Amino acid sequence: MNLIIDILHQRQGAIRAQGIAVIIDVLRASSTVCYLTAAGAGRIWAVAHEASAKALSRMHGPVVLIGERHGRRMPGFDWGNSPSLLKGVALAGRTVVLTTSNGTRGLAAAQSAEEILTGGFVNADAVVAYIRDRSASYVSLVCMGSGGRPALEDTLCALYLKAALEGRPLSFAPLRQAILRGIGAKLFKSGDCVDMPPEDLNLCLDLNRFDFVLRATRGPEGGVALERLSVGQ
Repeated sequence: MNLIIDILHQRQGAIRAQGIAVIIDVLRASSTVCYLTAAGAGRIWAVAHEASAKALSRMHGPVVLIGERHGRRMPGFDWGNSPSLLKGVALAGRTVVLTTSNGTRGLAAAQSAEEILTGGFVNADAVVAYIRDRSASYVSLVCMGSGGRPALEDTLCALYLKAALEGRPLSFAPLRQAILRGIGAKLFKSGDCVDMPPEDLNLCLDLNRFDFVLRATRGPEGGVALERLSVGQ
């Protein structure tokens, strides 16, 4: 496969993304949306800004309103961006509106890409298979980072996807261990924030738990709707 793979970083990288853009926010947006989908959520809207999320909630209400800034649930929102805390929520058929510090901003910013996907370790093989099925010639792997800085888990995920696409797969175990020793993981391990439970680490690093990708299509309020696609569609 004659494929160019570019690894980009943060919102500026998303703006520059071309071809198939994979927006990577391992901890936690790229993982959370997969868990929401698997739990049977109906339409998932992802937006960059709080005001856009609230406008969409009025437009499509009643909705499950999920919002996070700096890891914490936003005031006035139903839930934060935590896959473990969302496990017990009745989501079947419900519309979800989601805004996060990094991941949803990347989805909204990737306006020049031909296709936009979310990607993480939880659906890594599905992302790779989808890109191969599309016979893509250009892929942008966008590491969204955290707090305006690169995040180890996103960069390692991009390297994992790149290696797989190039036919030289990496072992996941040492990557997982490096992530668990990293700064991002420490925020969850400390137990200092109820909105960042330690269980989120295990859920976000559960390699290939899901066999689908989520493709973004542009919608109102500068956001995107996430559509579930099985590999081969």
